[in-house]
Amino acid sequence: MTRPRRTQSVRTAPFDAAEYLVDDETQLAYLNAALAEGDAQAMVTALGTVARARGMSRVAKRCGLGRESLYKALSDSGNPAFTTIVGVASALGYTFEMRAAPAKRA
Repeated sequence: MTRPRRTQSVRTAPFDAAEYLVDDETQLAYLNAALAEGDAQAMVTALGTVARARGMSRVAKRCGLGRESLYKALSDSGNPAFTTIVGVASALGYTFEMRAAPAKRA
């Protein structure tokens, strides 16, 4: 009779995109990619990731919110007001610009 082999458990570390957003160009590309998805929650999450990459306390201070409040607003379960989103973008040095959408083909 043969014994079943023991498998070794694989240890993993949590992935944090903020660790890879090391310069302004990469951060801006990340935000634009999230915005291009057309998913509001993806954009909020991306803003939170960039804020963590820059230092959440510093960003919170610049936009006039408490650090904990900003973490909560930009979390996966957060539902921040548009004024918060604009404030965070401004604190990060970004603005929003509206453009006409390309015409859809029928």
